[in-house]
Amino acid sequence: MRIAFYTLGCKVNQYETQALKEEFMRHGFDISDSDEEADIYVVNTCTVTGLADRKSRQYIRRVKKLNPESIVAAIGCYAQINPEAAAAITGVDLVVGNNEKTVLPEYIEDLLKEKQRGGVKEVCIRILKTEELTEYKECGSITSMESRTRAYIKIQDGCDQFCSYCIIPYARGPTRSRAPSEILKEAESLLGKGFKELVLTGINTALYGMERDFCGGKERHEYIRDVPGIEMIVRMLNELPGDFRIRLGSLEPTVVNAMLVKRLLKYDKLCHHMHLSLQSGSDKILKAMNRHYDRHDYLEIVKVLWDEDEHYGITTDVIAGFPGETEKDFKESIDLIKQVGFLKTHVFPYSDRQGTKARDMKDKVNPKIKKIRSAELTAISEASALNFLKSTIGIKRMVLFEEYDKDTGTASGFSDNYIKVYCQVTDEEQGLKILNTLEKVEFTDTFRDGIKGRLINLR
Repeated sequence: MRIAFYTLGCKVNQYETQALKEEFMRHGFDISDSDEEADIYVVNTCTVTGLADRKSRQYIRRVKKLNPESIVAAIGCYAQINPEAAAAITGVDLVVGNNEKTVLPEYIEDLLKEKQRGGVKEVCIRILKTEELTEYKECGSITSMESRTRAYIKIQDGCDQFCSYCIIPYARGPTRSRAPSEILKEAESLLGKGFKELVLTGINTALYGMERDFCGGKERHEYIRDVPGIEMIVRMLNELPGDFRIRLGSLEPTVVNAMLVKRLLKYDKLCHHMHLSLQSGSDKILKAMNRHYDRHDYLEIVKVLWDEDEHYGITTDVIAGFPGETEKDFKESIDLIKQVGFLKTHVFPYSDRQGTKARDMKDKVNPKIKKIRSAELTAISEASALNFLKSTIGIKRMVLFEEYDKDTGTASGFSDNYIKVYCQVTDEEQGLKILNTLEKVEFTDTFRDGIKGRLINLR
């Protein structure tokens, strides 16, 4: 049987899709590309914005057209939050929530048997309520990724911060941390297969190990005694032998502070890049968002990073047009973006989410104004990013090469501070030889979406 997957949304969804692919392969299924005809289609949905909902629905309809006789499973966050709406989409046979993903192969095999006996009569819905999402569910250690250089490791699920605009705590449940022994086992396996970068990811990675009753699994792990939270995992992986690096998917200033960030900087394998969500530069709006920091707190973290490395790569998210956002509030976001000079800023127009506190707030911003503010924030962010890139010309950093372009004769990859770097190579042999290697590069000029570089002392 041929099965195809399509994934929307975050790195956690991407990780979980990969885990499911490998589990289905163990059950004897063949994996097809998402745009090919298959017997089963699995759409791993997202619900972080209204646009994500719409894309989830559109893709479910599209895959059914590829093979009208196929079984279509809608899984993930949109399925968790809106199971009846997902089930009502023409062509859907199975709706599965987040904690039930691990049982998906059994659900699919049951549907196939039922179909052989005369057809699937009604949509099967398998959803656990949010209050039932109490344990971290292992979906099995992954052994590969589409990228042959960088692998995700999921270390945590859920969030209980309840930002007023965010639906994800309702879709993913409270924070649950993965056992350190399982993380270590997966990391060692991936490094053994040649991966050079491990990306730690979760719904709110900074909450790792913060549950009141967390003890690291059945056997209390030695690191828990003296190093709390996310630092425990970073230290554990940092001590593994080999030429590789560790990247944090994101850290939330609602959880971390300057002191914790300063402690993390001592680990030499940790990349000098942090995704530090801002959301707004206005203290008033941050409070309305239920974000537990202000401008001063945020800038304190930034200062710690830049005191360590003036070219530390900081990426972020900003919401435009949150309820009650005045022109003054908006200008404060612009001011902070210019002040920090982010490497990259993801700008999102505010989107109402059913069930969140922000949905019922007054003083909604006119959609036209939201659109204008989003465009202005994007333009300012791009200018700030270009200034940051220009500031790196002349420096030398380690780059993990991932791709070779035969047409242009360039090899490309990402620096430790998350800049896309392009290097001219002498020939195809050299271009292929340096793939999945860490090489020192001197940055020479801005180029496309990143920097041109010159290879130094190529091994």
